[in-house]
Amino acid sequence: MNYHIVTYGCQMNVHESEKIAAILQEKGYTTPVDTDEDADIIVFNTCCIRENAENHAFGNIGNLKKLKRRKKGLIVAVGGCMAQEAGKAQLLREKFPFIDIIFGTHNVGELSSLIDALRERRKKQVSILDARKETEDGITPVRTSYPNAWVNITYGCNNFCTYCIVPYVRGRERSRSAEVILKEVEGLVKEGYKEITLLGQNVNSYNSDGQGGMSFPELLDRCAQIEGKFRLRFMTSHPKDFTRELALVMRKHEKICNLLHLPVQAGSDRILSLMNRRYTREKYLGELKMLRELIPGCAVTTDLIVGFPTETEEEFEETLSLVKEANFASAFTFVYSPRTGTKAAEMEGRIPEDVSKDRIMRLVEAVNENTREMSKEYVGKVTEILCEDYDEKKGLYLGRSEEGRMGYFTSEKNLIGEFVNLKIDRANGISLYGTIV
Repeated sequence: MNYHIVTYGCQMNVHESEKIAAILQEKGYTTPVDTDEDADIIVFNTCCIRENAENHAFGNIGNLKKLKRRKKGLIVAVGGCMAQEAGKAQLLREKFPFIDIIFGTHNVGELSSLIDALRERRKKQVSILDARKETEDGITPVRTSYPNAWVNITYGCNNFCTYCIVPYVRGRERSRSAEVILKEVEGLVKEGYKEITLLGQNVNSYNSDGQGGMSFPELLDRCAQIEGKFRLRFMTSHPKDFTRELALVMRKHEKICNLLHLPVQAGSDRILSLMNRRYTREKYLGELKMLRELIPGCAVTTDLIVGFPTETEEEFEETLSLVKEANFASAFTFVYSPRTGTKAAEMEGRIPEDVSKDRIMRLVEAVNENTREMSKEYVGKVTEILCEDYDEKKGLYLGRSEEGRMGYFTSEKNLIGEFVNLKIDRANGISLYGTIV
């Protein structure tokens, strides 16, 4: 039998889909397919962080109505953050009565029993738990991103940024045991994975619940001591918890990439306070200064939001000036999207859509200008690339440098999973084009 998993959102959801795949394969759905028509079960692993992701999911689920009617026996399941969000499970049942299974973020491990119950009772199944204390160490994921592998070190979040729904749908922060994490990373390296990314909503607060056994810098240090040729990344770091100790561990090990993803979200102290980010512009820039003094050339990427309630033009200009001052390698940019249940959704002073669109366009151009200038610095130099894939349309292999730049090149043999030295001939935005040397 075939399965199709449709994933929305970040790397955490990609990794969670790997766990869902493992559950489906145990239930006899052994073959992954890319189309709804070829599947015997379709699972939507949803995201509700931003409105467009949610709308996209609703649209794709709705498109299955005719297929479900035509293809008897097809199972449609919806899980993830959107299903966990307050009131959304009931909305899904009412809007799409053909959905067979709905499960929340706190009970991915129950998907197997939900499938059994559906088969035995021929009755739709819904399971949405309000809280979860344990982690998912009993599920061995079906890895789909070779040569990259994702490793959760925490689940949930304690920060309660006023715009963010994560603590409400993922629960409070829970840390996995350091020894379990280290064993998983070591196993992945032995299996041939060349880039390991440690995942958490805020990796810096790892062990805040006392369940990890060591601090994040200590965990990162231990992971980097594992033998073998591989890269080590981590995301996401919260600026309020970023420390000199962590920067020193990054400097200590060649395996740890010279790249830090440090979301700033805004350049105005007033907006940062409204967001409940618990740091100031000055503190953030001070952390970057410290990092770059310890690790010259370390690339920094970030997240930025425009159009937060009551944001003035002057405050937006502060974000623009921060982009230039911080000299980000790249940034994920977003227009503020109100999420029901968050404090920001109740704030007055919504920014008109046309104003937000104007601001996001200006912000993207400022970020792209930085990116283009940085890319020019690679031209004529040699950089190490981990080959990840082959682009059929371009007829080129591709992979990333440790700073996260995508490099494209030709090769007569398959180099996926190999490290290659690339002399950069030209740059185009964030992409580099070169020749193997």
